[in-house]
Parts: sequence; C-alpha cells; structure tokens
Amino acid sequence: MVRRFHLRCPLRTIACTLLLSVLWVIPRRAYAQNPQPETKPADGIHGTVVNSVTHEPIGRALVYSSDNRFATMTDSDGRFEFTFARTESGEKKDESFASAARIAFAARKPGFLTNDAVTQTLQRGASAKELTLSLAPESLVIGRVLLSNAEASDPIQLELYRRQVLEGRAHWVLAGSTSTKSNGEFRFAELPAGSYKLLTRELMDRDPLASDPKEQVYGYPPIYFPNATDFATGQTIQLAAGQIFQADISLVRHAYYRVKVAVVNAPSTPGISIVVSVQGHRGPGYALGYNHREQMIEGLLPNGNYTLEASSFGPNAASGVLNISVKGAAVEGFRMTLVPNGSIGVNVKDEFTSTEDTNPPPMIVGRGGNVQGPARYLNLHLEAVDDFGQERSAYMRPRSAEDDSLVIEGVQPGRYWVRTNSSRGFVASMTVGTTDLRHQPLLVGLGGSSSPIEVTMRDAGADVDGTIDGVAASPNESGGFSASPDNSPHVYFVPPADSSGEFRDVWVSGEGKFGPQQVPPGTYLALAFDRPQPELEYGNAEAIRTYQDKAQLIRLTAGQKDHLHLQLISTNEK
Repeated sequence: MVRRFHLRCPLRTIACTLLLSVLWVIPRRAYAQNPQPETKPADGIHGTVVNSVTHEPIGRALVYSSDNRFATMTDSDGRFEFTFARTESGEKKDESFASAARIAFAARKPGFLTNDAVTQTLQRGASAKELTLSLAPESLVIGRVLLSNAEASDPIQLELYRRQVLEGRAHWVLAGSTSTKSNGEFRFAELPAGSYKLLTRELMDRDPLASDPKEQVYGYPPIYFPNATDFATGQTIQLAAGQIFQADISLVRHAYYRVKVAVVNAPSTPGISIVVSVQGHRGPGYALGYNHREQMIEGLLPNGNYTLEASSFGPNAASGVLNISVKGAAVEGFRMTLVPNGSIGVNVKDEFTSTEDTNPPPMIVGRGGNVQGPARYLNLHLEAVDDFGQERSAYMRPRSAEDDSLVIEGVQPGRYWVRTNSSRGFVASMTVGTTDLRHQPLLVGLGGSSSPIEVTMRDAGADVDGTIDGVAASPNESGGFSASPDNSPHVYFVPPADSSGEFRDVWVSGEGKFGPQQVPPGTYLALAFDRPQPELEYGNAEAIRTYQDKAQLIRLTAGQKDHLHLQLISTNEK
C-alpha cells in the first residue's frame, strides 16, 4: 500500500498541475475575446513654468488648480503635466471633471511672487493644451541701520511704503514693517517691482516714563532713506523684478523735549487718534499719545515745526488741528479745541430720458449702509487727496423713513476727491459753487463746513462696440471663444483733464470683441491692453501721456453709435 501510494502521488500531482494550467488559460482566453474598453487621453494640460524676467524654466515649482483639486511639481526643465484619461466609450474616468470645464491654474515657489491664475478650458476629446505660467522673482530691500554712538540698542522699527494706484490716482500705501536684528541688519522680502520709500521709526535712548522728568532725554528721530528729515523729500526706490536693493541708514542722536497740549471738548470715551507730521509734509514717522485722564496730548519731540491732528470716534466725532514749534525746551500751555465733524448735503437732479422703472431700483451698498429713498441708485463718498489721509474718508449715512435725505456725515477738514457709484446712468455734472468736483478736489474747513454738492444724472450716452487686433483667441467646447474678465484684454476709456467724460473699463471677449457698451458723452483716449491694468493711473494726465501714441482719440455725443478698431497694447510695452 505504501509503495502504491508513492507511485500514484506523482500522477495526481501532474494531473492537478495540468488542470490548474487549463483553468488558468481559460479565463485569459475569455478576457481576450471580450476586451474592456481601452483608455485614451482626452483632457489634459501640460506646459512650463518660467521666470518672467529671464524666461528661463523654473524647476521644482508647485503648479496647482485654484480649487486645490490638482497639483504637481515641475521637473528640472520647468515642465509639468496633468492628464485626465477617459474610456473609448467617452465615459469619464476622472469624475471630478465635467465634459468641458474651465479651471484656473497657478504656480508658486519660494523666492518668486505667486502669479495670477490662468484659466483654461478642458474639453472632452480635445488634445492636451500647452500652458505657460510666469513667476516674477521677488525683489528685496535689505540693509543695516547704524547708530551714531555705535552702541547696541533695542530693535529699530522700519516701515516700507509702496506707490499704488487707487481709482486712477497714486497713493503711498504701507507695504510692510520689520525690526532690525541685534547687529542692525533688516530685510524686506517678497516685494513686487514698483516704487518704494523707506523710513525708520523713532527710537528713544531709554524709557522716558522711568527717567527723571528733569533729566534731558535723548533719542533717534526718524530718517527717511537715505538721509531726509521728512517723507516727501525721501528718495523713491525704484525696484525692478528680482532686484536686491541695499539701503543703509545712519541715525543721529538728538535731544528730545516734553510736549503737553490740553484738549478742549474732549470726548468722554478714551479713543482719540493723534497724527504728528512735519509741518507742511503730512506723513508717518513721529508719534504722540493721548492721556484720557488728564485730557492731554503728551509725548516727546526733537527740535522742529510740527502739525498735530486729533480725531475722536463715534456718532459725535470731532477733530482738531494745531501747529507747534519745539525749540530747545519743553512745549506746554497749548490748547487744541475739538470741533464736531460736519455734514455735507447732496442734491441730485435726474435728467433721465428712459422710462426705466426705478421703484425699487438696484440698491447700492456702501460703508455708510444701504442707500435708500430718493436717488437710491446713487452713492457718494469722499476720498482724501493726501497720501496719508485715508482715515479722513467719509461716507453717506444710512437713510430711514423719517429722514431719506442724501448726507455725507462725519467730514473732517481736508481736501477730498468725490467718488460716485451709480447703478443707473452717469454723472453729467457735480459741483460745489463754481468748483467742478469731477476734475477738482472738494475743500472742507474745520467743522466740515461746505455748501451742498449738486449732482446732475443723465442716461443718454453713446453706444460703443469694437474689435481688438492681436487678441489670441482660444476655442471653447461649443466652437466659440471663451474668456474671463480676470485675464482677458480690457479697453479703457480715459477722459482727458478737460473732458466731460467719465472713466469706463470694458472687458474684451476671447475673440477680440467688446460692447455694445454705453459710454457718457465726452472726449476719450481709448486704450486696449492685453490684460487688466489695476495700476493704470488714469487720473494723472502725465502718466497717460506715455500711452498717447497707442491710443485712439474719440469724441462721443448722446445717442451716437460708434464702432472702434483698436490695436492691442502688450503689458511688456508702453
């Protein structure tokens, strides 16, 4: 039995092996006779990330979709690829896509500024699209602050301001602040190309509160790079993309003197803002505090002439201004009277020709609240002309059933541009007395005194459309063209200084067409750019003059229909 067992076992093993082999082959042959649909690439994106200055590829950059669904890294040649496979039957293998989807892609890498997202249309059955993403290298402002006595000190505060365009006019805006290291070195990073100014904040030798009031106090007044004593005369630093600018500053020790100014009509609440400027040159750098208990402006200043501005907050806000001089001794015995901020009425005259139903028209929402009542399609606010007067902006008050008049409240003394926002028509005229507020600022005295603002609204403009040469069109899934206002070409209608026109910004479709768009009557320079120009200083005639040879001068009248043919201006040229 034992011998028979050993003789049969190999035969069984061979038979089992053959049976398993047959069973293994059968399903493979069945699968070959009924193949599953093969996959093939349909939707895809591939491209390169490049340096916007040198145009060299950027390796190890992160490329991602704006909705954060997709991300990949570029290779050493700056190349990247997204492939979204589909089956032969057309069924989506990646359910995160519609049959035709618009997706925005961007890139980032340390040492470069994050670029604007570029939108692409992914389409079923389309071949992979080539995409180029540009990253601008960051600019740097580095340097060292040196003290005249060469002694170690507490960290010194520095501020960097950038020239930025807001509603067509340039202002200095805080771009960042930092402190020096123990050796006096500092660094501002991740800066875009542009115009900058740099300053140090005040630094006292020691805590004046802990020192003897009779003892002379010393400190370091602010310096505006490279060696100016006020912001206006400081050097403008012109940074190119990727540039490293060395800005060393030397501070000189000066005697500081105590300043005490009594505040008359001070509010019961402690909140008062104090702005200290070199007289005639409003700007940052110096500081004084407010002692609510004694209702006194207090602090220390070196020799010089200064303007002090005080502002309270709340429904009964008030303001005061005082000029003082520090000449080798403490400043005492001065008084500043706070005067309630004023209100300016707005009278609106409608000269509409259409029968559009304005009951109720679209509601404009502003910082002053929802605009309701008469002329509720219109909103106004005041924007300070001064670079550093943003805290003086004023807005329309909310209207109620008891009082639906148009009033701008809480107006501090100063010079203002009057900004309008309307859901119907356009501003045909806006005056205070003989002052044309569309071209000249509004002057407001202490107490916010001003005559009412007279506004005339009309809706009879010109209908303008046009075509832009040089627009690279991109077909979408329906065979037409696709574009978005965020990255498409734009046409700007810029009225010259003496024109009755009103600035207009119109986006262009992917096939290079725009309009019809209603434009108020007047004279314009029509400019077509390959992308939005948020830094276009259209309120500055000198800045616009650089584009004059590439602009088309047009004159529009009410009811006119005009077709324009414009040349595209690349953002790389002027």
